[in-house]
Amino acid sequence: MRLTVDHVTSYHYDHPVRLVVQSHRLTPTTCQNQSVLDWSVQVSDGIEGGGFRDGAGDWVQAWTVRGPVSRIDVTVRGTVETHDASGILRGNREIIPVTAWLDETAPTRPDAALRDLAAAGTGADALALAHDLSARVAGAIAYRPGVTHAHTTAAEALALGEGVCQDQAHALIALARLRDLPARYVSGYLFADAEGAPHEAAHAWAEIWIDELGWIGFDPANRCCPDERYIRLGCGADARAAAPIRGIARGVTHEVMEIAVAVAATQQ
Repeated sequence: MRLTVDHVTSYHYDHPVRLVVQSHRLTPTTCQNQSVLDWSVQVSDGIEGGGFRDGAGDWVQAWTVRGPVSRIDVTVRGTVETHDASGILRGNREIIPVTAWLDETAPTRPDAALRDLAAAGTGADALALAHDLSARVAGAIAYRPGVTHAHTTAAEALALGEGVCQDQAHALIALARLRDLPARYVSGYLFADAEGAPHEAAHAWAEIWIDELGWIGFDPANRCCPDERYIRLGCGADARAAAPIRGIARGVTHEVMEIAVAVAATQQ
């Protein structure tokens, strides 16, 4: 499938800031699951800095904006050809040992309820267990935008019984790690046609390591493994580590962020 992305993130400051420094994970993963046909990232009044490929295989790019500035627009546009690999991440070059993805973080730290949900998971092997855990998260945390926030933890979302893809991914990561399965958070994009279920075009899911198969994606929000509708951007231990944009602003001000994302399919 050939997918086009139009993604604009706007930052508004009530008082001009002197300097903004950002770190981007906005370049699609180089792997066999997808091929980038064209891709650009532009920052209004921005100066492109150094870039590097981190240990997980993600491209990280630095940008600087010198003020005074009251608004910054980060614009991402491009076309990616995607392939269905049954959820298996193929051909991603990374050097981080898989055991590093067993460590808990603040958003994925388990409480008693998460431990009970993980213990209830069943499966004849690790792959079956991972599918079962994903299904349990989908059943325990209903997809409902607006009921949680960026800092909601997996435990809080489970107690609420509702959340968004970020909350579901955090919960699945917590369950997998409790069952000694390395797991990580993935950010990217998702396309659905007119018959598809409601979703956020800027999307998130989890990957779980299965011996002899490698990293496999699981999307509790849509009760499936990533297929040709998904574009993978990057990964991390949790949403903060995998965030497409991270940054700091110098100056005392209030920041408001607006995001507009459109993902469309084009003819081959």
